Amino acid sequence: MHREILMGNEAIALGAIAAGVNLVSGYPGTPSTEVLETAAARRTEDLYVEWSVNEKAALEVAAGASYAGGRALVTMKQVGLNVASDPLMSLEYVGVKGGLVLLVADDPGPISSQTEQDTRTFGAYSKVPVLDPSSVEEAYRMVQEAFVLSERYGTPVILRSTTRISHEYADLDVLDPGEYVRHVPDGFEKDPGRWVIFPGLSYRNHRKIEERNEMLRDVLSDWPFNRIHPATGGRCAGKRAVATHGISYMYVREAMDPGNAPRLIKVSSPYPFPEKLALEFLEGMEEVLCVEELDPVIERELTYIAGKYGLNVRIRGKCTGDVPYNGENSVDSVKAVLARFFGETPAKACGEVPDISDAPPLPARPPVLCAGCPHRASFYAVKQAMKGKKAVFAGDIGCYTLGNGQPLEMADTCLCMGAGFTIPQGIRRIEPDIRAFGFVGDSTFFASGITGVVNAYYNQAELTLCVLDNSTTAMTGHQPHPGTGRTVMGQVVEKVSIENVLRAIGLTVVETVDPFSAEAVETVRRVSEAPGVKAVIFRSPCISLSRPTKTARTDAERCIGCLRCIRELGCPALVKTEDGAVIDGSLCTGCGLCVSLCPAGAISVTETGGDAHV
Repeated sequence: MHREILMGNEAIALGAIAAGVNLVSGYPGTPSTEVLETAAARRTEDLYVEWSVNEKAALEVAAGASYAGGRALVTMKQVGLNVASDPLMSLEYVGVKGGLVLLVADDPGPISSQTEQDTRTFGAYSKVPVLDPSSVEEAYRMVQEAFVLSERYGTPVILRSTTRISHEYADLDVLDPGEYVRHVPDGFEKDPGRWVIFPGLSYRNHRKIEERNEMLRDVLSDWPFNRIHPATGGRCAGKRAVATHGISYMYVREAMDPGNAPRLIKVSSPYPFPEKLALEFLEGMEEVLCVEELDPVIERELTYIAGKYGLNVRIRGKCTGDVPYNGENSVDSVKAVLARFFGETPAKACGEVPDISDAPPLPARPPVLCAGCPHRASFYAVKQAMKGKKAVFAGDIGCYTLGNGQPLEMADTCLCMGAGFTIPQGIRRIEPDIRAFGFVGDSTFFASGITGVVNAYYNQAELTLCVLDNSTTAMTGHQPHPGTGRTVMGQVVEKVSIENVLRAIGLTVVETVDPFSAEAVETVRRVSEAPGVKAVIFRSPCISLSRPTKTARTDAERCIGCLRCIRELGCPALVKTEDGAVIDGSLCTGCGLCVSLCPAGAISVTETGGDAHV
């Protein structure tokens, strides 16, 4: 054993490797991405790792590994669980053989997600046990326990992290490679009565699942990660207590004065809920405050238990308005909540709270497309081609979602991955005089865009598909995908051609263009005039992966101060001054997009000898 400073996601990956995991699959999504990347970077010889095309495929691959007796880990973020929900709901009825763990990273805030959904609630809905670590060290140990629980009870197990657990760093003891469990799969045994899901099997197994989860309520009451902290005296040692979980447990511990703390329960297995331990915790209490994010899972369970056993205790939290429903908790927000609950000032209840009443507000910093991003050029080409025409532009999930902001304003809708190709189909069915455009990235195309293309072609839609191909999965950290020709394990493979896929579906008009080229606008105009479903593939590498060799400069004498470059492009390298527009050489990549629209010819691009940051 040795000590190592690890990010939470790295700790989860190493914990799985230490548990003898045989296969890791997943789809990138912040805040979960680093788990699979760490597994690939530090894998053992007998560990297989893959970026699957989406979360559904990832879980199904992992299920196959489990059927063959292997231990499997699947990684995703909370909205990815929606994609994986179809196989997960059925998999719980079929059961598993080798341990199967789903690492699902929730995103309270949300910081980089469409939703704030709480995987603890999803676990109860799907009847899948959920484990909820409160620190990096617990995450490392808990993922190892998860494989044991999965195999012992024949069920997939969800390890629910959150952004702060996934991206926190800690110094902890980790096992050396020689101490890892070596899990040897015993192979797949043909047994249709076990592995083929039919109504009869589901009917029988449903009862077994309910009986198992009731048993787990007692088993998990004695699980060491669930614990009660007794009161430490003083004002807080009366009839009031606090229930919490996950990272909020750390906030509560930090917010409370150690010498004046109430009784406290940490719930690390929100489903099945540790009922016996909760009864012990509620004994003699008059009021309990539940501090949790995001759903009132603990609050509802304690309310149910109090009613079930006739306990005269009031449960407070989100449902009673004592804790906000939305957003992340923090030490300061928890201090304020505890102070109100105990009827004291924050300073008395939990130590001093810094006075920030006179602090100036932080400046707004909305996210923008990078300087030189090819998506800006793609959006601008479509916008110019459709100038004066009635058109709708449906966006999708990725860097290009930022096309919705001013001045581009080129993402009229954004729902979920793949909807960029399907939403505009519905809009045009209602408004047949509109020109419908759908935008997806190359990674999203493979993950969930192809279905929308088939739907459009089969149903004879009028739609222009725009595939923004920057040859990477840019938003989540430049992971490979089927179109890049390489895997996460470093294998060089044949690229899957987007053009060939589109033509195989049946599209006859498929054109590829460099969005920075002079032909881009005319290409969009020409393709959009074709009937039926047609496609423009805008292909240019992500600027973060290509070293700039050029930079643009403005000629102050020629600049007429019209600011058209700033008003139409919104590039962060373009800066407004009293005299007009200037270019920040530390940001400019020399893409040349601004050159083409300057009416005074005041912008030029020059070579920099491989270093554009001058």
